[in-house]
Amino acid sequence: MKQTKTRRNVLKAAGASVIALGGTRVSAGHEELREVNVGFETESARRFALEASNEVVREFDSINAVTIRVPEQAITALESAPDVRYVEENGRMHALAETLPWGVDRIDADVAQTNGYTGAGADVAVVDTGIGADHPDLQANLGTGKTYHGSSWSDENGHGTHVAGTTAAVNDYSGVGSIAPGANLHAVKALNSSGSGSYSDIAAGIEWAANQGHDVINLSIGGSKSSTVESTAEYAYGLGSLLVGAGGGSGPCGDCVGYPAAEPEVIAVGATNENDNRASFSSTGPEIELAGPGTNIYSTYYDNTYQTLSGTSMATAHVSGAAAQVAALGYSNTDARQRLRNTAEDLGLSSDEQGDGLVDVAAALGLDSSDST
Repeated sequence: MKQTKTRRNVLKAAGASVIALGGTRVSAGHEELREVNVGFETESARRFALEASNEVVREFDSINAVTIRVPEQAITALESAPDVRYVEENGRMHALAETLPWGVDRIDADVAQTNGYTGAGADVAVVDTGIGADHPDLQANLGTGKTYHGSSWSDENGHGTHVAGTTAAVNDYSGVGSIAPGANLHAVKALNSSGSGSYSDIAAGIEWAANQGHDVINLSIGGSKSSTVESTAEYAYGLGSLLVGAGGGSGPCGDCVGYPAAEPEVIAVGATNENDNRASFSSTGPEIELAGPGTNIYSTYYDNTYQTLSGTSMATAHVSGAAAQVAALGYSNTDARQRLRNTAEDLGLSSDEQGDGLVDVAAALGLDSSDST
């Protein structure tokens, strides 16, 4: 008489010397047991999996699956058994961690985000070395771009990508946190792979960003005064863009803020360290309006990695992120500028070092900086 092919027979044929069915433990000698999840379609397949096991780790109430510990030969038999949907190693998942750079925390951008403020809808142009187009922490927020060096606005230096990450890296529970994780980033590649660009390139980049209607233009660049750059700064500010510029790294010095930050239309930013003192390299002068964290700033980098950099460029990115948060609420560039100044935290430094103080994102949005709910 022809024998019916049951699940038990399949298992016996595949490993009769290894498995004793009927509720007894597997006689596997010293064979290592493996923990697997088995999905099934029928009750008989469930029983088959349980009988094949040395140990039942878990039976689910709402899905057709069990977690069991079995020797290797039993796995092979289970995989070939009818009505067994799958057999998978009971692998592991891990908590994803997003590093919160100290500067993001220090200016209370995390408080703003906890309360639902992300800068969504604001557009930030980063006039720099470009932005790493493939960086996983930036891709979701990248919009349009413009290049004045080569055929692509993607970054080949790292500086622009680092600035962009501090300003608006996405909040995806991995990589790094930023000031305005919902803002749109736009790369303006006005500097080459060595980090250098002509006055004309920079002016053209500012003009392009202004003509796109971008809310914030980050200028983490510096040098001597240029009438051409001055003219485009005036033009962009008149169109409604808020320009934020790096005060420079000539410190310690007196009255040495660089351009274009020193232009009246640009918020000149000084840098502070973890102790709320002026960063040793930060330029000073009456043009400084605000300060931002600028030492040991961890952020995105052009080769899809992360780097720690220091400079007023990094401080400027913090202020640009804060500006994006305020712009997202509908403030004009002039009102946003005044709002950031009025709500800055006085660190007790001279006005030539901090301007009105350390930018405070939560306060600028009307939140209590201690309110994390």
